[in-house]
Amino acid sequence: MVKKVNKIVLAYSGGLDTSVILHWLKKEYQAEVIAYCADIGQEEELDGLEEKAAATGASKCYVSDLTDEFASDFIYPAIRGSAVYEMRYLLGTSIARPLIAKRQVEIALEEGADAVSHGATGKGNDQVRFELTFMALAPQLEIISPWRTWQFEGREDLIEYARKENIPVQATAAKPYSMDRNLLHISYEGGILEDPYREPEEEMFLWTKSLKDAASEPEYVEITFEKGDAVSLNGKTMKPSDIMRSLNKTASAHGIGRIDIVENRLVGIKSRGVYETPAGTLLHIAHRDLESITLEKDTQHLKDEISIKYASLIYNGKWYHPEREALQKLIDHTQQHVNGTVRLQLYKGNARVVGRKSPDTLYSSELASFEGNVDYDQADAEGFIKIYGLTAKNSYRRKPGK
Repeated sequence: MVKKVNKIVLAYSGGLDTSVILHWLKKEYQAEVIAYCADIGQEEELDGLEEKAAATGASKCYVSDLTDEFASDFIYPAIRGSAVYEMRYLLGTSIARPLIAKRQVEIALEEGADAVSHGATGKGNDQVRFELTFMALAPQLEIISPWRTWQFEGREDLIEYARKENIPVQATAAKPYSMDRNLLHISYEGGILEDPYREPEEEMFLWTKSLKDAASEPEYVEITFEKGDAVSLNGKTMKPSDIMRSLNKTASAHGIGRIDIVENRLVGIKSRGVYETPAGTLLHIAHRDLESITLEKDTQHLKDEISIKYASLIYNGKWYHPEREALQKLIDHTQQHVNGTVRLQLYKGNARVVGRKSPDTLYSSELASFEGNVDYDQADAEGFIKIYGLTAKNSYRRKPGK
């Protein structure tokens, strides 16, 4: 039974799925549908979106430029938190969804809508990311998830429906893979990539050069951080979104930022994903290296531990959950002295740290040197080792025959 709603705000991309959803919502719910698209760095994909939405039946179409907010309030906190899911994925899709959904809620409240809708399928993670954000920010809104309720089973059904209803889309049943692009990454999954042994074709990659076509000479980049955030490149101060754009271009020229993984979705399905994350890769490497000279040992190890949990919370859609917010405060507290500059050498798919410096460094060449005993008497190590090894001694006595 369809619940009566009067106005729906739809997260809209202009592709086959959300074009069909827009038309279907109007027909099924007899409601006004407002289309909304977040500009988070997908660039040319937004061309002609308002006209397409109007032709499909939307009463309005919002295209909200969220690129600066995405970089400063979502990407940068994730970098500070060393957020890497399952030790490899830099969360390019995961970190974008709560921002998209937040703006969708704002529009719904401004427009007096009583429902929000999205095009995520019932098998993926995005349905959770969208809906947990809706629940956290405006639980009074009705949530409509067409893929979980309608009669269509796949892409061919949608194409046939679009043909019958004269919905203006350009799509065919043959779709080699799906793609999602924003300022942080491009993801590729599904279709021919569902065979985890099949190597992606080189033509698929839109950003990064192949290693054979990558720049033939190394390039050096210096990234300066203040309180864990990148603030300048090679001495030039830039806002976060511009740093992302610049590093995406630079790293891509050297073939940096590609990964090909099988990850564990929240719903329990293993999924193969191929990602390009050029700027994010450089920022993660440089930031983590700067922490090595500015964080005290136990604090650094604690942060390494909580980063695993932090990344999982983002992946699982809990950006607005109190646990993620509490961890963010702890993480940000650790970043007070993460100030300084990291020098990277970029070459043929590798980003190698070749230098780091900080006004807040804890590294002391005098203390680390084998040549002196400043603040460290080597004779003191004997007593330390005896006490530290006491449990090993006790365990040995318990062995049979001892």
